[in-house]
Amino acid sequence: MGLAIRLLGLDPGLRNTGWGVIEILGNRLVHVANGTLHSTPSLSIAERLVQLHDGVNGILERYDPQEAAVEETFVNKNPESTLKLGLARGAILIAPAKQGLAVTEYAPNRVKKSVVGVGHANKEQVQTMVERLLPDCEITGPDAADALAVAICHAHFVQGRGAFGQDVGVSRRTVQAAPMSGYERAVAAALAKEANS
Repeated sequence: MGLAIRLLGLDPGLRNTGWGVIEILGNRLVHVANGTLHSTPSLSIAERLVQLHDGVNGILERYDPQEAAVEETFVNKNPESTLKLGLARGAILIAPAKQGLAVTEYAPNRVKKSVVGVGHANKEQVQTMVERLLPDCEITGPDAADALAVAICHAHFVQGRGAFGQDVGVSRRTVQAAPMSGYERAVAAALAKEANS
């Protein structure tokens, strides 16, 4: 059957961060675990970021994945919400990267197309397909379903490259090597401006 490859999928959010762990066993995907990390709204942003970071570290320690995948964010109409989501993503991305894991980001439409077959699927369609692709899985909530979808999307990429081998032309971004996007530059500029005021 071959070596099992364990993957962690993350759906970042400041209030709720979904996570899902799956394994690739040959040509099969097997559910390992899923859940949602919650930060306490009454705490400061810094304390909430620590909660999320520590939560992801706990998942990494418990399930020991070899790679991680994260859903990219889109720029929200509300700049404050976008900034908070960017901060949460940073706290979440650092945990696996610091442990030396490759962290790959996928656009939401890419995840949906990989799991459902169409890039504009709704949450219910995504969850239904996740349940079909991982039949023994009890999904704990919509954020966990989205995280499992990210993990499945990444599994398709891993299977396409021959499990840790040569890439086969699939476009993706790896956190360690990716240049900053326009969104990330805007967040960095806003943080620098706030720090200087």
